[in-house]
Amino acid sequence: MQAIFSLLQPCLLACGLAAAPAPFVGDEPVPAPTDLFVRAAKLHVRPGRVIDNGMLWIHDGRILAVGTDIKVPKDAKVIEGKVVCPGFIDSWSSFALEPNALRDDRVGPSTLAVDAVDSFVDARHEQALLNSGVTAFRVQPAIGARATGVGAMLRTHPTRPFGETTVLADACVATSIGLSRDGRAIDVFDRVTSVDRVVGALADGLAYHIDQNEYRHELAEWEKKIADKQKELEEGFKKAKKDREKAQTEAKDKGNEFKDKEYKEDKKPKAPRYDADKEILGRVAAGELPLVVEVHRALEIRALLEGTERFERLRLVLAGASEAAQCAEALKERRVPVIVWPQPLPADRPSEYRGANLALAAELAHEGVEVLIGSGANDALATRDLPLLAALAVGHGLSPEEALAALTTRPARVFDCGDQLGTLELGRQADVLVLDGEPFSATTKVRLVISGGEVVVGEVSK
Repeated sequence: MQAIFSLLQPCLLACGLAAAPAPFVGDEPVPAPTDLFVRAAKLHVRPGRVIDNGMLWIHDGRILAVGTDIKVPKDAKVIEGKVVCPGFIDSWSSFALEPNALRDDRVGPSTLAVDAVDSFVDARHEQALLNSGVTAFRVQPAIGARATGVGAMLRTHPTRPFGETTVLADACVATSIGLSRDGRAIDVFDRVTSVDRVVGALADGLAYHIDQNEYRHELAEWEKKIADKQKELEEGFKKAKKDREKAQTEAKDKGNEFKDKEYKEDKKPKAPRYDADKEILGRVAAGELPLVVEVHRALEIRALLEGTERFERLRLVLAGASEAAQCAEALKERRVPVIVWPQPLPADRPSEYRGANLALAAELAHEGVEVLIGSGANDALATRDLPLLAALAVGHGLSPEEALAALTTRPARVFDCGDQLGTLELGRQADVLVLDGEPFSATTKVRLVISGGEVVVGEVSK
């Protein structure tokens, strides 16, 4: 009965009916679901969809209704705001990673970012991210290494441990090409070799993936043959027994020795030797996980695009890509998103950043390339500056709508979290910002933040 009520409860609430008493699990009462009701003069459901005088009903952490004529649920906490939009997502962060994990060259493709998360992150730092509106971020261990493992998408929440706020533990795999080492640039031949290394690793992963699929197919066929033979033996057991007894009698009458016929079972297929790194790279080559490559120079970008063209299912994502504007047409044709880091850099910056330009995001968007914005992962606390970086991109030609997409819907979709993050649509987990002006305006302040359906910045009057 309780299970039926749990399914019907949201419908009963939507009709304005009184909620039933809190259910029990064993002898302990389960806390009643919470309801938040948001009214906004301007509600950004997603980039390109804005509702004037919009309403948002959040029930038990998820968005239950969006529109303009929603009845306020009984006992709901009501939030009033000028502008409401989805929480921001940092596509390229190092926040919450253990310091030793950031520069560990021992990391391989199968190393998990969630295993490198620091469980004792200063809550004040996490609060700083929330104060700026960042409710989720993607992390990757061993920033700038040849292989940086399996990245994760985490939710920002000041009281919940990261084990409970992991949105997706395998959001991508990452690597880098052509980055300076210890302040020294690598030569052009080594940079080209780096491209070949990435392409070769993908080829090995794809071959491993094919071998695994063939093994599973052969194993299924072998198991079917064994099952069919077992059924045949069971069905013909009585007849086989009589035939055997007859053969024994005939052999005895003729003075011959009787020998049973040996049944030779088909040999069981041998499983390929397991390789954790190739397993992950196989998933990447098969398109199950996106591959994020930090690469900056146009030469390496073109070589990477050319070298990976044969991997038809590969979901390639570029990070940094300082000279990507020179390759915009090819990036658009291949539908390769670019994570831009619009950060002012000093004159003595590493050589791979020489082509960096604050207008890169606008230039790529103008050419039809899908743009995301990240904080660059060089400083863990840089994630709190994400809205400022987006504002810099807007100040250099990127439209505010493109900037909002770069911090919400696009990172959610590219990293396979679109069913949970990035929009204020029905069923999504409630990561909501209440602002006193338009996103990325110099005078706009974050007034209230909801993370995972819980108010974590600001106060609710009712």
